Amino acid sequence: MASVPSLASTLHQRITDALSAALPEAGVVDPLLRRSDRADFQANGMLALAKKLKGNPRELATKVVEGLPTGDVIQDVEVSGPGFLNITVADAAITRTLAARAADDRLGVPFAKAAGTTVIDWAQPNVAKEMHVGHLRSAVIGDATVKILEFTGEKVISRHHIGDWGTQFGMLIQYLIEHPHELDHKDGASGEEAMSNLNRLYKAARALFDADAEFKERARRRVVDLQAGDEETLALWQRFVDESKIYFYSVFDKLDMEIHDENVVGESGYNDMLAETCRLLEESGVAVRSEGALCVFFEDVKGPDGNPVPLIVQKSDGGYGYAATDLSAIRDRVQNLKANTLLYVVDARQALHFKMVFETARRIGWLNEDVHAVQLAFGTVLGKDGKPFKTREGETVRLVDLLDEAIDRAGAVVREKARDLTEEEIAERAAQVGIGAVKYADLSTSAARDYKFDLDQMVSLNGDTSVYLQYAFARIQSILRKAGEAGPVAHPELPLTPAERALGLHLDQFGATVAEAAEEYAPHKLAGYLYQLASLYTTFYDQCPVLKAESPELVENRLFLCDLTARTLHQGMALLGIRTPERL
Repeated sequence: MASVPSLASTLHQRITDALSAALPEAGVVDPLLRRSDRADFQANGMLALAKKLKGNPRELATKVVEGLPTGDVIQDVEVSGPGFLNITVADAAITRTLAARAADDRLGVPFAKAAGTTVIDWAQPNVAKEMHVGHLRSAVIGDATVKILEFTGEKVISRHHIGDWGTQFGMLIQYLIEHPHELDHKDGASGEEAMSNLNRLYKAARALFDADAEFKERARRRVVDLQAGDEETLALWQRFVDESKIYFYSVFDKLDMEIHDENVVGESGYNDMLAETCRLLEESGVAVRSEGALCVFFEDVKGPDGNPVPLIVQKSDGGYGYAATDLSAIRDRVQNLKANTLLYVVDARQALHFKMVFETARRIGWLNEDVHAVQLAFGTVLGKDGKPFKTREGETVRLVDLLDEAIDRAGAVVREKARDLTEEEIAERAAQVGIGAVKYADLSTSAARDYKFDLDQMVSLNGDTSVYLQYAFARIQSILRKAGEAGPVAHPELPLTPAERALGLHLDQFGATVAEAAEEYAPHKLAGYLYQLASLYTTFYDQCPVLKAESPELVENRLFLCDLTARTLHQGMALLGIRTPERL
């Protein structure tokens, strides 16, 4: 089905047409339409236009009003102040538009006009290392962004750029050669067992590396073997990768995320491209040799001493830096995956590195007018004290511990509210509510900002939390179950109360909100919309009896508003990666 034009877009077009008719010499003019406290909408475009044409804005506004048809969509329009238009929409128009949305599986959400291919780099854990709280945001923001972009018609290819290469693997592999049973376990090992094995081995290898000079030398030689592609060394390296994946996937499963094996392309995936990348950069003159290293210099990037700080693509000893890998990944994503957009969900503290990498790729032409790269930078997860989140001992918080605690806290909330749920259902809801709470706390904040991790607040039934939204959804499901023979039917002939109007006008903005969240890579805008939707529904629920309304038609119309609210909450939450249980 075609997308459903919102009331705002219909009004926008009508006012634009009336403006063009009143002042044909002005060409196409933006009426600057927005929601308003004084009426349903306000148009302010007459002020700027009158100023440009040296006319009277009130006179122009009056002319525009004369050219605006009222009745079907516009109930009333008045000129206010120096030339604003205050517009009230007809009740019937609100209900008709919502009925069109309800008839569409996509709730009237449009497909993007210029959909292309986005390669998104998100959720990048390190092999043989435990995932901690710092890995949370890339996974949560990335997963929601993928879902939102795909829903608007973009072709999305995920890339999980795991840390699976580097000097530390020489140490780990050499230790495993000398202690061959350290990674042994029974088939079907859990993620926790796999991580426990890796942790124990890593600590033992590190201790030996720091204490034994001969082992350190053997480990360094092993790095050379790894980079040279020695078969035995690569086979042992693969064991570390496979063991780590068991663990990664268990954590992503707890986060209710699907990570597909073919999308896990770590640093090692670009090894064969590194020499070629360096050759192309050097031959093109984009990179130059400086003290033996291959570097790219920038006018605006200087160190504390005022000297330029280069992007080092290849070190003076012949080793490759992160830049070589990142630039090779850009080549692969542009040339092989045919990306129009490269999106990196990466910590804001890496902004300078990516700025230099993107500029280098632009200079050589891998990025251009048709292909652009964006860092979706995110801030830090803070503790309640406003400082970076650590354990009491000052250690980094294990991600799995954090998620388990969220599920436990949510379980207490669900148990308190549960009336007819089995123990199995309580456990299932606890996971859906707990993980939803963690995701929503992250996604309801602009990605660029830091946010405080406060589980007490996250699982609260009050305030801007996913539990509040899930509870609103479950409450509607309860009403729909109790409705008996009555069902949701739109009745445009019925007048709407202020609470019904406010809810209806907000429901009509869902498509525009999803489109904006996709265009700006801003899941927090969708989260904010859903919270406001749940709040408006709560007001409607308090003020407008549904099943005990005065007439059967009013019951049906209010059930219709309930049903469309529930579907919108369900779809919106799904795009954020959050479940909406039917009973809580």
